[in-house]
Amino acid sequence: MLCQDCKKREAQVNLTQIINNEKSSLALCKECASARGFNSPLDQGAFPLADILTNFAKTMSTQNNLTPQTELVCPNCKLSFDDFTRLGRFGCGDCYRTFRPRLEGIMRKIHGASLHRGTAPVTTAEIATGGEQTIPVKEEERLETELRKAVAAEDFERAAELRDKLKTIKQGIVAHS
Repeated sequence: MLCQDCKKREAQVNLTQIINNEKSSLALCKECASARGFNSPLDQGAFPLADILTNFAKTMSTQNNLTPQTELVCPNCKLSFDDFTRLGRFGCGDCYRTFRPRLEGIMRKIHGASLHRGTAPVTTAEIATGGEQTIPVKEEERLETELRKAVAAEDFERAAELRDKLKTIKQGIVAHS
């Protein structure tokens, strides 16, 4: 779409304004948007996502009084959670699984929940199998909850069954990753 002001360059900025319940939209190129006084705060530099994650991780560690004895380390790349809080990025894909218990609190602060409940893009695996790849994660969480209840109730036979089911599901998730 061409810029609605100069009608020469490709529009890169979409401005929407609502005044007295009347909505108006304008598609502008960066130059015309800048001439009107609209500038992106991200033009000044990169978005500090690593800094935001680092601050959340440090805050969560401080609030939960985590001690060095409870320090998590990725078995694959040997990155510690403390290193993650300093760097703001993971060392490998296994870090997500390793640090998951600590990341859930951070995700709840950022998103309001630690479980994705929205739509997800369709993958080739879903098309091929006709199934939904997110089911194992939900099933894993359900089984973990049941396992905790079984252990609390000292129903160790049921707990062993649930543990085995969880192991099977986790192996399936790793195989699809």
